[in-house]
Amino acid sequence: MRTNCYNKLMHYFASRAAAGDLLADQLEPKYRYEDCAVVGLSDGGVVVGAQIAVRLHCVLTLLLSAPINLAGEPDAIATVNQEGTTTYDDRYSNGELEEIKAENFNYIEGQKLEKVFEMNRLLGDGGLISRNLLQGRNIILVSDGLASGMSLAAAVEFLKPVQFKRLIVATPFASVPAVDKMHILADEIVCLNVLEDMFPVEHYYESNSLPSHEKIVEVIEHIILHWK
Repeated sequence: MRTNCYNKLMHYFASRAAAGDLLADQLEPKYRYEDCAVVGLSDGGVVVGAQIAVRLHCVLTLLLSAPINLAGEPDAIATVNQEGTTTYDDRYSNGELEEIKAENFNYIEGQKLEKVFEMNRLLGDGGLISRNLLQGRNIILVSDGLASGMSLAAAVEFLKPVQFKRLIVATPFASVPAVDKMHILADEIVCLNVLEDMFPVEHYYESNSLPSHEKIVEVIEHIILHWK
């Protein structure tokens, strides 16, 4: 049964770590003694997710994705994950997508190559995520804020070969369209705020300093040392 844990009263957060603590408060009673894996959907998602992983005594990893925007369009037409798998915006019909892809084939393919190259440059050889690490576990996808939910769709595409127990999405805030997507894709939602009109993610944190990507990797590799 899907559980919804959110409200519509906006809460601003001192930092991503503080937001992660509040999400952990929601998750700990149910998942503290379960076999879980926390998957950050960005470096910011890892900072949020680290607080959850510490409290649940579970592994932490990172799955990157990047938006593909057509020239002059503010909203992404698709999202590509670090393996190069592309997930298109489901607001378009199949016919509309086929037309868009045909008209913009070279541009979209070029964007995919560029984005995947940049993600793999960040991740280094082999990347940080392993499907074997996720097998048979409750997977908690963590974002520091979901504007469209397309990164979530890209993550679910990556997880298709994985036999997991439950898929939980945890985020401090999300737009209404992103929550709608969560209802379709996830078994459980932990979202502290639902926003009708959403500003950029940075707007909702008093402190927006993020560790370098190298420090993020260190957090992932040493999370077990910080279990509480």
